[in-house]
Amino acid sequence: MKTTAAFAGLAALALTAQAAPAQDALSPPPGSNLLLEAHAQGVQVYVCTKKENGFVWVLDGPAAALFNAKGREIGTHGKGPMWTLADGSAIVGELVAKQDAPDKGSIPWLLLKVKSHTGTFGTLTNAETVRRIDTEGGVAPPDGCDEPNQGDIARIRYSAMYQFYGQ
Repeated sequence: MKTTAAFAGLAALALTAQAAPAQDALSPPPGSNLLLEAHAQGVQVYVCTKKENGFVWVLDGPAAALFNAKGREIGTHGKGPMWTLADGSAIVGELVAKQDAPDKGSIPWLLLKVKSHTGTFGTLTNAETVRRIDTEGGVAPPDGCDEPNQGDIARIRYSAMYQFYGQ
């Protein structure tokens, strides 16, 4: 009887842990408001680089277009990481938290804080936090990086949803 109760308690605990959505670990700060949600389509750029223990693909940065909910291109996402909108606003982010994507063939989900702004008006002027979720693809190649390929560039297609939060 005690064994059954203990097992039931452990099972309930396991179910509770599994029920938490993946995005919770990457939630924006309390009181944040969603300013913009933009879908990105583009590539993650990797460079074959020599490291202490061999050659590895190192992320150089993204190169992607940003689209609004109606499918209209509204800006770009590039190295920095930087997001630039057609309205003149731009931000640079800094990593706060990272979580594996549910699909192992996709780049991680991220939470970033805004470390700098460009532009005095526009949608991103008041952005404080950026969240990358719903990623597809973009993972570095599993092979093809060795001494003869040092300096080679790999452009791997990816898509993601970027959510911009502010007060």
